[in-house]
Amino acid sequence: MTSIRAAAPLVMLLLSGCVLGPDHKAPEIALPLKYAEGSVKSNGDISETAWWQSFNDRRLNALMKQGLDQNLSILEALERINQAEANVVVAGANALPSLTLSSQVERSGARGFRGTNDTTPRTQATGNLDVSWLLDLFGRYKRNKESALATLDQAYANVDAARLSLLSSVAAAYIDVRYYQERIAIARSNLKSRRETLELTRLQLEAGAASRLDVVQAEGLVNSTVADIPGLETSFRRAAHRVATLLGQPASSMLSDLQRGAGQPVARINTKTGIPADLIRNRPDIRAAERALAAAVADIGVAEAQLYPSISLGGSITPSYTRLAGGSDSHLLSWSFGPALNLPIFDGGQLRANLSSAESKAREAYLTWKDTVLGAVEEVENALAAVTRDGRTVAALRDTVRSYDEALNLSTASYRDGASSLLDVLDAQRSVSSAQANLAQAIQQQAQDYVSLNVAIGGGYAWGKGPTRVAAAARTAAAQ
Repeated sequence: MTSIRAAAPLVMLLLSGCVLGPDHKAPEIALPLKYAEGSVKSNGDISETAWWQSFNDRRLNALMKQGLDQNLSILEALERINQAEANVVVAGANALPSLTLSSQVERSGARGFRGTNDTTPRTQATGNLDVSWLLDLFGRYKRNKESALATLDQAYANVDAARLSLLSSVAAAYIDVRYYQERIAIARSNLKSRRETLELTRLQLEAGAASRLDVVQAEGLVNSTVADIPGLETSFRRAAHRVATLLGQPASSMLSDLQRGAGQPVARINTKTGIPADLIRNRPDIRAAERALAAAVADIGVAEAQLYPSISLGGSITPSYTRLAGGSDSHLLSWSFGPALNLPIFDGGQLRANLSSAESKAREAYLTWKDTVLGAVEEVENALAAVTRDGRTVAALRDTVRSYDEALNLSTASYRDGASSLLDVLDAQRSVSSAQANLAQAIQQQAQDYVSLNVAIGGGYAWGKGPTRVAAAARTAAAQ
């Protein structure tokens, strides 16, 4: 009795098994306390912050919502969640006993010919019940399920990353749409002004106050302006097509809607960038890389467990019934049960190589995570530096446009009075046109940099969707 009591804990330990391989720990990296041009205050969870609403553009707000619901890349990522959930079930099923039931009924006989007697027909029914269970002594299936759960978490993070990318792409394409509309409007306004100058020059020619050269120069400026418009219209259509495609619609389906003009988007709220450490929580691509690392670490345990023996329990029960045509019958019940030991002895180094490969993949996954974090910090630093300076560029260009507008008015009035040449007017028109185009481009760049900054800090991808799913693998580890 004493020996049985002493052996019981050993048996329970054998049945419960141990888990081989390293346990995943959150990776660490040294980051600065603040961005070069940022503050030392954390901005917390910003996944539900609708930063694009600061443009005060209702059309853009509607496009963002529509894109989050209809974008094909997001829907594809959601399908990958379904696949990952199925893989979790598969990984968990491998550690459970399997039970298979089969049955068969058969009627057989033979008819003789050329002197051969007929065989007696008979009916035979058989059944088979098989059960098997591979004891997870070294945690192979536990690690396998842990890897599957981490991969599921990675799939959820990839959906968030797809949403963030969608927000960036839709905002950028919409900003381009309004930019090219502004450029087209500027070109048409300049074309009107230059045609008026051409008409004035022709009148001056008739009055003998201008030369044919002046008329030709004015005509050349008009024609060059006309030539600019088709290219701008093409660029506008391309941007509009891009918006439609991002929303999961045919390319030309939104042209008529977007052709209704609106001003260029201008952000009116300063972005709180937080600190670099916030990125580890807020950037879904960083979370996806960390979950990939967790899966790779769990795979080390799977590979290591394959180096050790495995024990499986199996058994079967097979009842059979046979009835002959004469009325006699027989009943038989056969069964079997027993353990099986699988001990790897010589495999040419394959299992060791698998373990070495798994360890290398884990180190690679860590380097990928680290590279993702550092790349995210760089993106924020670049966008923050640009946003900080864009305002000064736009303000200076607004002043430039006002100055050149005044110069054009003065040169035009002087030309009408015959006090200056046509060349002064044409130069002033070119200066105004260039300054207006530069201002429109600067406003576009300012808006794009604002978008880039908010995307770089990981804002807005969960807007309208609720909090991000808590990591399944993390919950499992906490429960254990």
